[in-house]
Amino acid sequence: VQLVESGGGSVQPGGSLRLSCRASGSTIGYTYGSYSFALFRQAPGKGREGVAAIGRDGTTADADSVKARFTISRDVAKTTLYLEMKNLKPEDTAIYTCAARGQPLKTREARIYDSWGRGTQVTVSS
Repeated sequence: VQLVESGGGSVQPGGSLRLSCRASGSTIGYTYGSYSFALFRQAPGKGREGVAAIGRDGTTADADSVKARFTISRDVAKTTLYLEMKNLKPEDTAIYTCAARGQPLKTREARIYDSWGRGTQVTVSS
């Protein structure tokens, strides 16, 4: 599966952004619902962090650093994953990348994802 992120940009602290990650592929129309997805981020000089994940059943898992501020969701008909980000902070500045795997369970463990997008930059600054 191919993944393409969009929606990144620059915003002031306290602002909002919505990231999208569209999946494509020859069979994605009838296989998308069987995938689990996650969004990761990496800030300059820091390691990769699993921000949020969503399982095949639609349940989600968020990192403590983004709880109550970020919401992951998906639209199966549009084969698109979303990350709604509110009350953004300067420490949220990073490249955000989506990932997919053909297994049902949600996880924020990067090592087990086998499809990755190229990422989109999010910058939070006044």
